[in-house]
Amino acid sequence: MDIISNSILKVQISQHGAELQSIKKNGKEYLWQGDAKFWGRRSPVLFPTVGRVWEDQYRHLGNTYEIGQHGFARDMDFKVTFKDDDGIVYWLESTPDTLGKFPFPFRLMIGYLLDGNRITVKWRVENMGALDMYFQIGAHPAFYFPDFDATTEERCYFKFDNNKDLKYISPVEKGCVSPEVHSLELDADGLMPVNTHTFDCDTYIFENKQIKKVTLLNKEKKPHLSLEFDTPLVALWSPTKTKPDCPFVCIEPWYGRCDSIGYQGEFKDREWMQKLAPKGVFDVSYDIIIEE
Repeated sequence: MDIISNSILKVQISQHGAELQSIKKNGKEYLWQGDAKFWGRRSPVLFPTVGRVWEDQYRHLGNTYEIGQHGFARDMDFKVTFKDDDGIVYWLESTPDTLGKFPFPFRLMIGYLLDGNRITVKWRVENMGALDMYFQIGAHPAFYFPDFDATTEERCYFKFDNNKDLKYISPVEKGCVSPEVHSLELDADGLMPVNTHTFDCDTYIFENKQIKKVTLLNKEKKPHLSLEFDTPLVALWSPTKTKPDCPFVCIEPWYGRCDSIGYQGEFKDREWMQKLAPKGVFDVSYDIIIEE
């Protein structure tokens, strides 16, 4: 386990998946600690796909490949290439095994840098091959509901930097989405109340850069933590439909998403794909801010 810290935050990261394991401020834990009864992971990085491809198969240049939900990087061991007190960088390179699932030579960097109460999460994807590379990447951090009380239905509120006419889609079959678009209902303060039935739809997926900041508020509508990002999509998920006593919610900035139901086209033509030319570099980041 690797530890970085400053005068405000102490953060732990595992080399397995380069995955966040803990975010503490004044001894208080903000990151879900991974109980398999609800969900065994904490903050996996999703690469080279986000969500599911239809029937767990996709097609590229006449060949069919199989790949599981959210890709494979989250289940691989990364190497540390830089570390100081308040920052760390991990690298992962393609292997013969990954090339059998994803036929593109790549290098993936995941970095964490602390600045006050802010964690900047950096991603760099490099195309190490001779052909164009197609991929997706996304975050899946889970955070404890503030002041969680399993005996009540109310959980928290979400505040968005944009609360005008928000639209979302949801996965409805085999982890893939239908074309049906829904309007998000907010309260009189322009907030999204969260209770044990909010996630009966499973996941809210907001496309087209509708939202660039999500703040998790406590029951008194005071800021708990925020995520800032410039991704084309962001998702919200908690397994409360089947586990109403679940104590966490995920805020997930994505460069990509699952297939639409029944998709049979080429991998490169999937919705929300990223494209890198040979030797190209994809360099992005998002921030986690502990507001309390």
